[in-house]
Amino acid sequence: MTAPVRILVATAVDAERDAVARAFTGPVREVELPGCTLHRPAGGPDLLAAGVGPARAAAATATALTAAALGGSPYGLVVSAGIGGGFAPAAPVGSLVVADEITAADLGAETADGFLPVTELGFGTVTHRPPEALVRELVTATKARAGTVLTVSTVTGTAERAAALRARHPRALAEAMEGFGVAEAAAAHGVAALEIRAVSNPVGPRDRAAWRIGDALAALTEGFGKLATVLEGWKPEGWKKA
Repeated sequence: MTAPVRILVATAVDAERDAVARAFTGPVREVELPGCTLHRPAGGPDLLAAGVGPARAAAATATALTAAALGGSPYGLVVSAGIGGGFAPAAPVGSLVVADEITAADLGAETADGFLPVTELGFGTVTHRPPEALVRELVTATKARAGTVLTVSTVTGTAERAAALRARHPRALAEAMEGFGVAEAAAAHGVAALEIRAVSNPVGPRDRAAWRIGDALAALTEGFGKLATVLEGWKPEGWKKA
């Protein structure tokens, strides 16, 4: 009998990790790793509050992936999860977004002719694509929206930058700060990556009065409650060919 795929869910902060944990019943066990702590709810995936920003998220995720591989029980899927900004009107506050592309929006160079992604400079990558079939199943299970989720190192705070990002990435539904870093760590280990975001605020001017963090965390809990069975039943064989 095939063993279930081990899943790691990486959030930025404790509040997001705890929101995911609330989707699962039973006690939570803590597992100490160098520089980070896993939370392991009974019947659920391993949860990691990896830190804010793509670099910290990549480092902590890579630590967890390496520890699992060295322990003989590697992960088969990594999920970047949390709250984030949504591009109106496509991703309103309170909605759930599943990335079909995880894209580093500001990894590159500013030029007189505009922004150039790092790939056009001859280096690296700027986009990771989650398994298509799995994304479709998650959208069906949760009624989430599927589209590009942008990873930024500086959160958007003006209407002008929001418009510029949408012009460069017309399929963008949300922005956050960790997804690309998590996906980079997963790719280095040959593991599939996903990104799931609950929208807490519109992308654009930073109007804190309009933020709905509690509602977004509740949507994250509800979403994981619906998608847990899909994730647990997923088989990684052949996902790179999807």
